[in-house]
Amino acid sequence: MKRTTFWRRSGVDRRRPPLVRRLPAVVAVLVALSLNAPPAFAGPTPASSGGTGPRTGSVAGSSTGGWNGHIDWRACPERPDDPGTRCGTLRLPVDWARPEGETFELALARRTATDPAARIGVLVFNPGGPGLSGVDVALTADTQLGPDVLRRFDIVGFDPRGTVRSAPVRCSSALLARHPSLTPANATEFERLRTYNRQLRDDCRAQSGPLFDHLDSVSVARDTDAIRAALGERQLSFYQWSYGTLIGQAYAELFPDRVRALAMDSVMDHSQGIREYVRSGAASNEALFHEFVTWCERTSSCALHGRDVPALYDRLMRRADAGTLVDAGTGATLTWFEFGFATFVNFFDATWADLANLLLALERGEAPDPPLASPMVPVDSDEGLTEYALPAFCQDWSLPVDGFAEWNRYLDLSRAAAPHLRASPLVVRFTAICLGWTANNPQHRLRVRTSTPLLVLNGRYDPATPYDGAQRVVGQLDARGRLLTYEGSGHASYPRTECTRSRVERYLISKEIPLAGASCPAAPA
Repeated sequence: MKRTTFWRRSGVDRRRPPLVRRLPAVVAVLVALSLNAPPAFAGPTPASSGGTGPRTGSVAGSSTGGWNGHIDWRACPERPDDPGTRCGTLRLPVDWARPEGETFELALARRTATDPAARIGVLVFNPGGPGLSGVDVALTADTQLGPDVLRRFDIVGFDPRGTVRSAPVRCSSALLARHPSLTPANATEFERLRTYNRQLRDDCRAQSGPLFDHLDSVSVARDTDAIRAALGERQLSFYQWSYGTLIGQAYAELFPDRVRALAMDSVMDHSQGIREYVRSGAASNEALFHEFVTWCERTSSCALHGRDVPALYDRLMRRADAGTLVDAGTGATLTWFEFGFATFVNFFDATWADLANLLLALERGEAPDPPLASPMVPVDSDEGLTEYALPAFCQDWSLPVDGFAEWNRYLDLSRAAAPHLRASPLVVRFTAICLGWTANNPQHRLRVRTSTPLLVLNGRYDPATPYDGAQRVVGQLDARGRLLTYEGSGHASYPRTECTRSRVERYLISKEIPLAGASCPAAPA
């Protein structure tokens, strides 16, 4: 069935390399993914071991109630004739503190190693979001991962609880369509946003059931260990990126002896308080803006080559403040936040030519090509309910804002770090939607005691997971972590160059970590 994301603008296909081409979907998910009903799995067929080893009746250390630790493997509807790929469901507790209570079905897929004789074990791939499908990643693993990795590992992906095929959270489409401004202009609008968040939270809980209150990454990490036990594996290897790195971090904290290898690409620093979250995100996006400016200065094909791009950007921002910046394609007047968001989506894959064309079109009053993406949740008016993955973020992050005056103080802090961009639109958006929430899994310093070294990979210019956050994560890992720096721009570094690919794959296969201070040069712009 149809899925709606922010990024699909007029059916544009940018024809990028496989994983990089998927990055626009990550933008959509990180800032507002909304999925309609996902494809259902095929009807039950006899369970198949598929060569993954014996199954256990329960996860080690847990008692069973309505779940039994058994994966119901079936043919995948997307690949019905592929014997090497299987889809399945695993019934798990809604609340791991009450394992004998209510349950839900978690969807997963497995692609078996292409060389069974060389098989190392299981590699779990989670693309994050929150809201991206690990099942889809496993089904397309041959376009996502290198051949040596595919030869040595069974690739397993799953849709985290509350997303896509795993009991997705659903909320009233009509209520989502009435979402107030994410950037309140006064105390009245601030309170309206906080009241709306409470109403939406109550509605989503009523539509989605008890699972709604247990979407945090610690719960997902426990689900991951249930998958390990059901597969009969002693340890797991991981490639996780973006929001998925929170799952990897939680798993390493909870089950350190069950981690064979953990590669975290575009890592989230889950130790930041709200002040550092706001400042770091804004500074990272400002740095990306200056990378764009530098590219335009040296690239004759840039639509703004030879011009003072920062001055042009500031003029467009002032027009947004005055209410005179218009998207000629839709006739909509853009706020500073909406203009910043339109800029921001080009940071994820360093689509500098598109960004230059966008700024020129806005200056001239022409319709941008491709059309602008909206920061608001896309809603299908023909459907009563809309899938909504973002509550998982609000259960992992405590971002308290005590009133409109404090909101403004954080915006002032953000503007000081980003005089042109003013803010990270991602940070502003998540802070706004999580206003009034209480987190299940609030930020804390990592407490990881694995016996294996962990690899952290991050771009120096990343719009969603700032480089200084990756440095802090490695610092919290002490001698157990090593940072590999990609010296370029964009989100997700593994697929960018031969250097990043080979270093990550060498680590996953042999657990060889790079030397301290190792880096990979940026791909040509």
